[in-house]
Amino acid sequence: MELNIEPSWKSALKGEFDKDYYKKLIKFIQKEYAEKVCCPPENQIFEAFKYTPFDSVKVVILGQDPYHNAGEANGLAFSVNNGMNIPPSLRNIFKELYADIGKIQPTSGSLEHWAKQGVLLLNSTLTVGLNNPGSHQKKGWEVFTDVAISKLSENRKDLVFLLWGAYAKKKGSKIDKKKHLVLTSGHPSPMSAINGHWFGNNHFSLANKYLKELNKELILW
Repeated sequence: MELNIEPSWKSALKGEFDKDYYKKLIKFIQKEYAEKVCCPPENQIFEAFKYTPFDSVKVVILGQDPYHNAGEANGLAFSVNNGMNIPPSLRNIFKELYADIGKIQPTSGSLEHWAKQGVLLLNSTLTVGLNNPGSHQKKGWEVFTDVAISKLSENRKDLVFLLWGAYAKKKGSKIDKKKHLVLTSGHPSPMSAINGHWFGNNHFSLANKYLKELNKELILW
């Protein structure tokens, strides 16, 4: 399987690729992709690491699993391919964007333009079986992505981490809050949003406020 990762990430994560857990993970993934339909396409598994170099990360958004419906997942958390219907969680993200900064809801659910500006859209698990949510959990991806988060926390400074929902909060619990801005809220899924834990978090304007204070280029959400 091709390791389609930007060079600075390869350097940051180089110690992981020879570890037993990673070798077992890749063996499992190769077998799954050979025998079943999985998401995202194999050449997009590491898309988050391709579009957002380690040294260019400004904001980190943590997701859980890729979308498991056909044609949706593209390797970026919460993002879907152009032409696909916008999933409920992403629709609520766009609603909050409008309420927070007045951005009209896009017609495309692709968040590639965020990734290219330094927003790492990182799922905890990078693959999933078609129509089989959670099927690739606890196979090693979580260890790999935990290391990625730790490397950012330890070796970078002044990043913004957006942790949406209990799972993301737990995964990001070891981020150094003295070095980085960590914002938390409910998950944008319909159930959480209905319960009042998502809308009004103002995370997009707060992230840019922090970047502006540091004289960094703002994210064009």
